[in-house]
Amino acid sequence: MTTKRLASKCVIVTGAGQGIGAVYVRALAAEGASLAICDLKDPTRTREELSSSGTRVLSGSVDITDAAAVSAFIARSEKELGPTDVLVNNAALFGPLTKRSFLEIPAEEWDRVMSVNTRGVVEFVKAVVPGMKRNDGGKIVNIASTTVYSGTPFMMHYVASKGAVIAMTRVMARELGEYRITVNCISPGLIMNEAESSSVDQNTFAAQTFDPDTLARVMGARSLKRQQYSRDLIGPLLFLATSDSDFMTGQTIIVDGGAIFR
Repeated sequence: MTTKRLASKCVIVTGAGQGIGAVYVRALAAEGASLAICDLKDPTRTREELSSSGTRVLSGSVDITDAAAVSAFIARSEKELGPTDVLVNNAALFGPLTKRSFLEIPAEEWDRVMSVNTRGVVEFVKAVVPGMKRNDGGKIVNIASTTVYSGTPFMMHYVASKGAVIAMTRVMARELGEYRITVNCISPGLIMNEAESSSVDQNTFAAQTFDPDTLARVMGARSLKRQQYSRDLIGPLLFLATSDSDFMTGQTIIVDGGAIFR
């Protein structure tokens, strides 16, 4: 019988109510993890699906920029599921954004993207670190984007926020290493939603429609000439969430079919 790599482990996943986040939690559950999942809207459907298959799971509606709400969710998770072993910072703001020149991005929209995509990550890390220290270690997996490397135009606030996630990952790794807490990052490329013919950001279910020429150009830049799907991220995620990556920290894994080499 194959041992499940996350048996007896508690994993927290943000932005887990739908899209890529829901794919993540199914994969983590299959490896035996207990799960605390949150989203801006309560991910009830995902929780019920996991619970029906025998997974220990709790869910909640959490604004990741609200420090008090984040702390309350972590406290509830620790009380019901035990110490946090893994945090996956998946939630981010992308889908509702309008593509436009940085010269035209309203200040309020810029601040909101930065607040959600950067400070939201920090709030969750700050909330789980005390428990991880008491537990003599843990794993934090942040989600960035390959837009950082390509300088994708007309989304400067989003691109800048994901660049900050990579930078924060490195700082966190330096500061938390002495506590046996690893901090790593995944940078996906453009992901297609298996259920639709539209693309989705790695953090949301909200679809961004791209014309065939754009999609062809994206695939043409890849060494592996096919669309990228959410399932392509499961292997890297499980690698970073399990003991397979115990001596790795501060790193960013690019998963984009070989379009960008760093």
